[in-house]
Order: sequence, then structure tokens, then C-alpha cells
Amino acid sequence: MIQNRLKEFLQRLTPPTRSNLLDELERLELSGAEIPGAGEVMESLRAEFRGGGQTQKRNSVPARYFFAPLEPLLVEGSPQHGTTGGIQRGSLSAIWEWISRDLLPTMARDYIKNVTDLIALDKQREARQAATTFQTKVAKSMENILSSPDSADQIRSRLAFYTASPLVFDDLTKMLGALRARDELAKLNEALPAKLTRFEDAEIAKITPLLDAFAKTHREQVPFALMLVAKRLRPHWQLIHLATKAASNKTAASVAATPYAVAVAMVLDRLEDKRGLLRLALKQERILVAKELLVDIYDTEFALSVRIDQFAESDWGRRLDGLMASITELVENEIRRFPDNVGHVLGSRSLRRHNTLAGRLTYWAWKSRDIANDGVALCKEILGSSEKSRA
Repeated sequence: MIQNRLKEFLQRLTPPTRSNLLDELERLELSGAEIPGAGEVMESLRAEFRGGGQTQKRNSVPARYFFAPLEPLLVEGSPQHGTTGGIQRGSLSAIWEWISRDLLPTMARDYIKNVTDLIALDKQREARQAATTFQTKVAKSMENILSSPDSADQIRSRLAFYTASPLVFDDLTKMLGALRARDELAKLNEALPAKLTRFEDAEIAKITPLLDAFAKTHREQVPFALMLVAKRLRPHWQLIHLATKAASNKTAASVAATPYAVAVAMVLDRLEDKRGLLRLALKQERILVAKELLVDIYDTEFALSVRIDQFAESDWGRRLDGLMASITELVENEIRRFPDNVGHVLGSRSLRRHNTLAGRLTYWAWKSRDIANDGVALCKEILGSSEKSRA
């Protein structure tokens, strides 16, 4: 009876409203909010969209063409914090509603009709050109509006009609920044290797000149460029190599002074996302998923602490401490659900792989390479000074 009433209520809503409802419920679930009956509603809506052949990207075709340049920057992050260099995929529906209803309603209507007609005629190239033209118009209009603090407040108020997410306005401004560097980001994305399986000296030496060239003309968009690199990495924490390689030494202060220091904050952002996913996995009793997340979390914690000297005393280190304290609490709460004499997989020491023999060998290999690299740099510095003095 309740199921029928629920289905009846959902059918009274328009498809876009049902889509937005699912987005909001998923956002709240990921943030740890407890909403009675939300699980049944989400399951019903997910079944509907699956049945209609739709995926998580539920925007219309014209909207997808409009957001296409942002695709490499989209993240499925935690709804409770922003992601440096990334734009939340869940923000796109609300941003599109604001553009088409509030910012440029007449132009949006014309654009939607034009792209819909072009797609029907299988004119993909013309549809992409129409999207590019509309992106430029939106960017110019946003630049004018955002120049006024009062206008920014009004935009926040309007966005609140489409979503309760606190991140949408920030994602909107990020979208503007990405559109300003749209063509250059696309060229960089094409120039980067498809995958970076071992992000070490040779790969870093190839990629750094590409990033340097981009940064010369688009300093503010450097985090977007780093996100393009980050999406190619496994493990993600290796992104910090771009900052540590550019530093004069491995201390946190020296790393923070490099052009790519933001890479460390991006790794910590990813760690926050993992914490949210861990909370959700434990709530849903998906222990194997939680185990994989914990291994990744512990590996990241270890890499940050070891690869950057004096990390614990830095702002980054204090942020990491706060994250790990909350993660430890999540794990301990899960373990306490079981009797003391029953072992829990999440309490296994093997999850901290750096404590194993292989982990210690890896640690010493890192340190040995750092010492060797520092020695080479010192020799070059001495030789350079000698040549200058002889001249």
C-alpha cells in the first residue's frame, strides 16, 4: 500500500523534478544524513532511470553538449566540501536550470531547439559549434553579473531553488574559470598521455613543460590542469610529485612555495572524498568496499608523511590529522559492533601496507633515491658556482 502511494506521488512530479530529487537524496546520503524512507525513494527513482536507459548523467542532450568541455574536470566528490581543480558532477543540473531559467532564458531556449534539431539531422559538428557559441555567451554574461557582490548573493539565492547543495555557487564560478581557458585545457588534455602508470622522473620531466606552458597564460586555472593529470594517476597521491620535484628540498615550506603546491591540497581533497565513501560503505555494510577504501587512505597518509619532510607541522599536516582522526573514529565504531573475541577485517594491521617488510623496503628505496637526487643537485650547484667564479 505504501509502495503504491509512493509510486503514485513520484509520478505526479515532472521528470526533471524527479531527477533533481534523486540528485539531492544521493547528495544527502553521501554526507551521512539520515532520512527515513529515503532508501525506498532512491531505489524507485534509480529503477525508473535505469529502465529508461538513462545513466547518472541525466541532463538533456543540449545540456550535455554545453558541459562537454568540463567533462575531464568533473568529479563525484563529497557534497560537504569543494574539490580543488574539480567541479562536482551533481552541480550541473542546478547550474543548467539557472542558466536556462534565470541567466539567459531566451538564448537558452533558442540554443536547445537549435541543438535538438541538429542532433536529429545527425549534424554533430554543427551541434558542437552551437554549444561553443552558447558557452561563450554564458561566460560573458556571467563575467558581467559576478562583478557585483550583490549580484553574487542573488545568484546564490536563485541556485537555492534548484538544490540545497552549498557547493553549487563555487562550482558555477569554477565553470566560468574553466570556460575562460576552454581551448587551452582541451589542447593540454590531448597532449597528456592517456595513462600514467608510473609517475616518476621520466614522466614528470615530460609533463612539467606542458604544465609550465599552460601556467604562463592561465595561472588561475592551474588547478584544472593538475586535475587533468590527477585523473590519469593510480594511485592518486602521486600528484604531489609535481610539487616535490619543483621544490629546492623536501620540506613542507619549500614544497608550499612551488607553482604546483596546490597538488597537495588536491590529494587531501581526495582523501576527504574517500572518508565520505567510507562512511557510506559502512552504513550499507559493504565491508569489502570499506576495506579497499581504507587501504587507499592509509597509503595516502603514509605517502604524504614520508614524501614531504616536516609535513606534520604544516597546515597540510594538521588537516591530515583531522581527517585521519575522523576516519579512525568511523573504523572503531564499526569494530565495536562486534565482540572483542571476534576479529574484524577493518582492524587488521595488514591494511597499513607500509608496516610490512615490502612497505619498509619501499620506504628505504624512496629515501635512498631522495638522497641520491639531493647529491646530484648539490654537485650541479657546486660545479655551477665553480664555473662562475672562474669566469
